[in-house]
Amino acid sequence: MTGRFGRQPTGWGSRLSARLSRWAHSVAGQVFALQAMIVLLLIAAGASALVFQARYDSERDARHRSLAAAEAFAHAPGIAAALFSADPTAVLRPLAEAARQGSGVDFIAVMNTQGVRYTDSRPELIGRRATGDLSRALAGHAFTETFRGEPSDAVRAVVPIRNADGVVVGLVGTGIEVENVSQVVEGQLPLLLGAAAGALLLGTGGAALVSGRLRRQTRGLGAAEMSRINEHHEAVLHAVREGVVIIDADQRLVLANDEARRLLGLPPDPENRHVTDLGLDPRTAELLASGEVVTDQVHLAGDRLLAVNVRPTAQYKGMSTGSVVTLRDSTELAALSGRAEVARGRLQLLYDAGVRIGTTLDVVRTAEELSEVAVPRFADFVTVELLEPVLHGDEPSLVTGIYTEMRRAAITGVRADSPLQPVGDIIRFVVPTAPMAAALDAGRAVLAADLNAAMGWRAQDSQGTRVALDYGLHSLISVPLRARGVVLGMANFWRAADTPEPFDEEDRSFAAELGTRAAVSIDNARRFTREHAVAVTLQRSLLPRVLPAQNAVDVASRYLPAKAGVGGDWFDVIPLPGGRVALAVGDVVGHGVHAAATMGRLRTAVHNFSTLDLPPDELLGHLDELINRIDQNATGSGLPDGDGTDGGEDASDRAAEPAGVTGATCLYAVYDPVSGRCRMASAGHPGPALIRPGGDVEFPELPAGLPLGVGGMPFEAAEFTLPEGSRLVLFTDGLVEDRDRDFDSGLRMLGEALSRPGRSPDQACSDVLAAMLFPVPSDDIALLIADTRRLEADRIAEWEVPGEPSAVSRVRNAGAAQLAAWGLDEISFTTELILSELITNAIRYGSAPVRVRLLRDRALVCEVSDGSSTSPHLRYAATTDEGGRGLFLVAQYAARWGTRYTDRGKVIWAELPLTGGSEPQPEVPLDLDALEDLAW
Repeated sequence: MTGRFGRQPTGWGSRLSARLSRWAHSVAGQVFALQAMIVLLLIAAGASALVFQARYDSERDARHRSLAAAEAFAHAPGIAAALFSADPTAVLRPLAEAARQGSGVDFIAVMNTQGVRYTDSRPELIGRRATGDLSRALAGHAFTETFRGEPSDAVRAVVPIRNADGVVVGLVGTGIEVENVSQVVEGQLPLLLGAAAGALLLGTGGAALVSGRLRRQTRGLGAAEMSRINEHHEAVLHAVREGVVIIDADQRLVLANDEARRLLGLPPDPENRHVTDLGLDPRTAELLASGEVVTDQVHLAGDRLLAVNVRPTAQYKGMSTGSVVTLRDSTELAALSGRAEVARGRLQLLYDAGVRIGTTLDVVRTAEELSEVAVPRFADFVTVELLEPVLHGDEPSLVTGIYTEMRRAAITGVRADSPLQPVGDIIRFVVPTAPMAAALDAGRAVLAADLNAAMGWRAQDSQGTRVALDYGLHSLISVPLRARGVVLGMANFWRAADTPEPFDEEDRSFAAELGTRAAVSIDNARRFTREHAVAVTLQRSLLPRVLPAQNAVDVASRYLPAKAGVGGDWFDVIPLPGGRVALAVGDVVGHGVHAAATMGRLRTAVHNFSTLDLPPDELLGHLDELINRIDQNATGSGLPDGDGTDGGEDASDRAAEPAGVTGATCLYAVYDPVSGRCRMASAGHPGPALIRPGGDVEFPELPAGLPLGVGGMPFEAAEFTLPEGSRLVLFTDGLVEDRDRDFDSGLRMLGEALSRPGRSPDQACSDVLAAMLFPVPSDDIALLIADTRRLEADRIAEWEVPGEPSAVSRVRNAGAAQLAAWGLDEISFTTELILSELITNAIRYGSAPVRVRLLRDRALVCEVSDGSSTSPHLRYAATTDEGGRGLFLVAQYAARWGTRYTDRGKVIWAELPLTGGSEPQPEVPLDLDALEDLAW
C-alpha cells in the first residue's frame, strides 16, 4: 500500500522510524523543536542567573557581617588601651574569641600598625605578620575585600583602631572563609535544579500539546508542501484583473481564473484537460503548450489582441511543474498606439528630467541640465535666463510684475552655431506683447507657434530676430520658472528647421510641467548657495583669523569647507600662563549654519575653560557637561507632564527646534616649553600625528573617549615628553576619510605626506593638502601643524624656599639679582613686591615644599608653588583690617595673575611686561620687608 510519501515500509521498527522522520520534517515537528530549545535556553539562563545572584548575595552578606564585626570590636571600650598593655595577646585573645563566636565570623585578628597579629582564631598565626595590602586601613579607612592567599581565602574586613586623639594605633581584621560562603550557595543547588527540571517538563509538555494541535491542522505537511499550495493559491488571488492559466508539466490545465476563461473562450470544466483539447485555435494551443518564456507578446485570439506572458514555475523536488500564463486584453490599446507612443516618450522625458536636473546644488549647472535634457527630444534650442539675485543665491523679489532684465545662464542646441545671444549676456524684455514678457506677466507658459507672426517678439530686437528667422527658428514656448510663488527666471524652448512641426498646446502643457520641475531644483540650488555662503562666512568669522603670538610652538593652520555644505570643524591655539600653549581641534556633526554656530559656541567654551588652566581631561569633562546643558535647552527637555510631554510646548514646536550637539568631538593638548611635556586628551576625536626630530612619523595611542554630549564616562589624558623640534599634527577626520577611502588608508597616506623633512609648518600644511585633498570633499577639513620649541635654560631661574619668614628676603634678593642679569632692572621693584607677597603667603597659608620660578619669555612670569590646594581670592580689606591687601597689590602691579592646580598643590603666577612703563608707581617708596606682614 502506498501513501503520499511513497510505499509504506514493513516492520514495526521501520514504520516507527518513518513516522518520526516525517514528523521531524513537518512544520509541527520543527515548531516543537524550536519551542523545546527556547524553553531549555530560558531555564538554563534563569538557573544560571539565580546561582550567580545567590553567590553574590552570600558574598555581600559576608562582607557586611565581617565589616560590622570589625567595626564593633575596633570601637569597643578598652581595645586601644589593651594594645599598649604589657601582654596585649593575653588581654585581647579572650575578647576576640568571644566576639567571633557572637558575630558568627570565622576569625578576628587584632594587629599592630605593622600588621603583626596579637590575636587570631588560629593560635599558630599569633605573632606573624598579616599578608595583603593594609595601607588603606593604616590611612584611617575601613575596607572589605575578597582575600586570596595564605593562610586561607576569605572575605575579610580591616578596620583601624584609633586612640582618643584619633590616631591609628592598631588594626582589626575579621572575615569569613570563601569555602564557607560557597557552602551556602551549594546548599540551595538541589532545590534550584529540581525547580529547573520541573519547569523543563512543563515547558516541553506545553510545546508537545501545541505541536500536536498544529500537526492535526496542517495534516503533517512540510514547509515546502505548504509553500507550494500557497504559491498556487496566491497566483489565482493576485491575478484578478488579468487572465491566469497554470499548466503542469504534462501540458494539462491546472487552473484558469474567470478572466482567462472569458478571454480564451474555455469550456465549462477545463481543469485536468490537455491544452489541445480545450477548443483553442492551433496557434494559441501551441503557444500555451510550448512552455517557452514570452514577454508581452501580442497574440491574436479570435477577435481579440492579447498581450501574453509565459513564465515557467519554480522547480519542485528537481522536476519542472509547468508554466504560468498571464493574458491581458490590448484590443482597445492598439487603436491608440500612436498617441500612446508619444505620451510614453513625454513621460520618459519627464522621468529623465527628474533624474538629470538637480544632480548638483549649483544654480548655473542646474540651468544647464534643464537645457540639455530637452534637446533634441523636445526642442532644437533651449535657453535659460535667471535673475541676478538667484545667480548669487539671494532671495528674489516677491513683488509681482514684469521683470525687464535677466542674465542668460545656459544655452543648448542641436548645432553649435546658435543665432541666440550667448551665456552671460543681459536679456531685456521691454515689449509687453513679446512671448517672454507676456509669460512673466501672466505667470504661465506662452506659446508662439509662428515666430514670423509674433510681432511683439520681432519688435523687441528687430536685427537679432531677423538673424534668428533667417537661421530657421520658427516656433517658441516661453515658460516662467516659478517656485514658491516667486519668479526665478525664464526658460525658452525653440524649434528650428531641424523640426518643421511647430509647437502646439500639448507641447505648451508639457513645457510648463518641465519648467515647474526645473524651477524647484533651481530654487533648491539657490537656497543651498545662500546657506552655503552664509555658513562659510559664519564659519570663517568664528575661526581664528590670526594665530596668537607665543614662543612655545611655531604653528600653521588650514581650514577648507566641504563642497556639499560647510560643517563644524574648528581649531585653535590658546596661549596659557607659564609660557605654555594649548592646541585644540574639533568637529561638530552635521553641516550648515547650525553646525557653524555650534562650532563657535564650542570654541568659545574651550577658550573660557582654558582660562581656568584645567588639565585636558578635566577641560573636556566640563565641555561635555556644558554640551549636555546646551542639548537640554535646545530640545526643551525637562520634567515631563503627566501625559509624557513638556508643558507649554507641542510636538510641532519641538520638531522645529535645531538638533542638539551630541556627537561633537574634540582633541585638546597642552604643551609646556620649559619641561617639554605635552599632555592631551580626546573626546572621540582622531589622535594626532607626531614627527620626531629625526623624521619618524608615529600616531601615538590616546585613551579612547566618548564624543562630547554622550556622557557617562570620564576622560583620560596621555602625557608625552617631546624633544625640541618635534612636530605635532592635529587634524579632523575629513582630511583622511571619505566615501572612497577608509580611515586606516588615510592615516598611511598622511604619514607619507608628513615624512619629508626640512619644511616649515606652513609648507607642510600646503603639501599635506595637496597630497590628501579629495576632488570633491564631502566633509570639512581642519589642519593644525605645530613645531615645538624649548625655553632656554638661561631664561629659567628656580629656588627652593625654606618654611621660615626670613627666607623671603633672601629669595627676593636672589630674584632681583637674576633680573639684573637679564637686564630687567626697570621692573625689578615690581617683581620684588610681587615675589614678597606670593612667597609670604605661601609660607603662612600653604604647605611645603615652597618653590619659586622666574621665566623670561614674551613677559616675565613669576610662579610660586606650594603643596596646598587652597586658592587665594582677591578682596577689598576694610580700614580696620591688619591684612588682606597683598593679593590686591599683586593684581594692581601684574599684567595678569592666576592660580594653576597641580597633582600635589597649586601654582600662583603673575605676568609682568618686560618693560615697566605702564606700571603704576607708588607715591611713597614701599618697605618690602614691611609688606611681608600683609595677608590676602
